[in-house]
Amino acid sequence: MKNQTKKIYGSIVLTLFIFLLAGCANSMEEESEAENSEKDVTTVSETDNKEDHKNNDLEKTPSSNTPNKGKTGESKDASSEDNAEKDTLSNYSTEEIEYARIWLQLGAIKDVEELNIRHISAGTPLNPDDETSASYPEDVIQLSGSRLVAGSVTYSSNGDGTINVYNIPLRWDGSYPTGEDFYKNLIENTELVRVDRGEDTKISALINKMNTL
Repeated sequence: MKNQTKKIYGSIVLTLFIFLLAGCANSMEEESEAENSEKDVTTVSETDNKEDHKNNDLEKTPSSNTPNKGKTGESKDASSEDNAEKDTLSNYSTEEIEYARIWLQLGAIKDVEELNIRHISAGTPLNPDDETSASYPEDVIQLSGSRLVAGSVTYSSNGDGTINVYNIPLRWDGSYPTGEDFYKNLIENTELVRVDRGEDTKISALINKMNTL
């Protein structure tokens, strides 16, 4: 009887041991599957991140087929204009171009038969016919047409694209002496003018009509 009881207990213990082993095996399998699942998720996530980086890089990279307008076109246009000016005015001096631009901007009659250029030194009286006349404080240039009606422009250059224009007539009319204050007022009230670029073809045509006195 005791032997049978021992056998029964032995069978029960063996059965329990087998169940424990089976449970441990299942637990290890589940843990292994969970770890593999996490690895799969991580791999997918890393793959997605790599794809996102690639897409972002593609979006940031400018397409070689996209036309580049704006600055490139503008720089080409500016370069073309500069080259055209150099070609048209390359045979003329800076002074000749300046005279023509000033006359085309300020002259009373633009299309003159002849454009006279006269250099007047500092210290020269504004009106040589009046003993009370003040003198030019600087060297000036006087431009005039072949006829009085064409007018005149008397100025000094500042070397920065601007000039000081003196309100001096080509021919003085009136009674003298006028008084030094009258002439000083003309000197003190010069007009600062910025010279326009002008049209190259008109500049070239006018230069060919210049005559230095």
